[in-house]
Amino acid sequence: MRQLTKISNFAGNTFAVWIIIFAILSYFIPEGFTWIAPHISLLLGIIMFGMGLTLTVDDFKAVFQSPKSVIIAAISQYTIMPLVAFGLAVLFKLPPELAAGVILVGCAPGGTASNVMTYLAKGNAALSVSATAVSTLLAPILTPFLTWLLARQWMEVSFWSMFISVVQVVLIPIVLGVLVQYFFKKQVEKSTAILPLVSVVGIVGVASAVVAVNRDNLLSNGLLIFLVVVLHNCLGLLLGFFVAKLLKLDYPSQKTISIEVGMQNSGLASTLAIGYFSPLAAIPSVIFSVWHNISGPLLATYWSRKGNEIQPPVSGVNIGK
Repeated sequence: MRQLTKISNFAGNTFAVWIIIFAILSYFIPEGFTWIAPHISLLLGIIMFGMGLTLTVDDFKAVFQSPKSVIIAAISQYTIMPLVAFGLAVLFKLPPELAAGVILVGCAPGGTASNVMTYLAKGNAALSVSATAVSTLLAPILTPFLTWLLARQWMEVSFWSMFISVVQVVLIPIVLGVLVQYFFKKQVEKSTAILPLVSVVGIVGVASAVVAVNRDNLLSNGLLIFLVVVLHNCLGLLLGFFVAKLLKLDYPSQKTISIEVGMQNSGLASTLAIGYFSPLAAIPSVIFSVWHNISGPLLATYWSRKGNEIQPPVSGVNIGK
């Protein structure tokens, strides 16, 4: 078990590397990965179940101890990224499927990797966990609604069908994970160390499948989508930080909200894109998955070296201290 834990930690720490390696492999050997595509929803469900196993009642106490920070994080998550995605789709005159895919990434909840990035950046870890949990629980309603609102001029969007899918692959697995963790706490504690490995395998599998079925489309559209994704992620990080600063949150919380806004649940976006639009629409989420696992660690490293000396904590806002 100890050896497996070491492997799991190594996989989690080198996540971006594995994404890149298998993206390249699936591009050059697509027949080795296309078989994964029909199982993408299952893989995401397993990842979300693992997230549920790590959530406890204490993770939600921060919501009530300092609701201002969590509310700012949630509102920023579901306004900045969707609107930036819409603006980029219009600005670059993206084809319908790619426009819908970019918007779908923007309408997804925060990614679980943001918690690790916040910790490394010396941000507000309690706020990060609460914000990710809240945005994920809001996803069954807000992700389909915002996608319908912003993407319908390019593609037909079924709110109710997408709502049911998000409930099935996100909400139900998370609730089951929380219940298992609550009733079998001791047993779960022994297995949580390997959850990073499970998440890495699942997300790498999703990304590899999407690349494999989109080999030709990547060749013709890859550079354009990469540019859009980089702008989307960087603008999300920047605007999230300045919104938190404008609303006078403390410096650790500013960093946290920046990371929460900029890092998306690209696995969910991939699943919904393939299920409701086309494999082509899933390309932005796969590229986003690769890129935000590069930009996130780079930003976290910069902030960790910079420290928290810039601004003193603001009383009553910095939760979990």
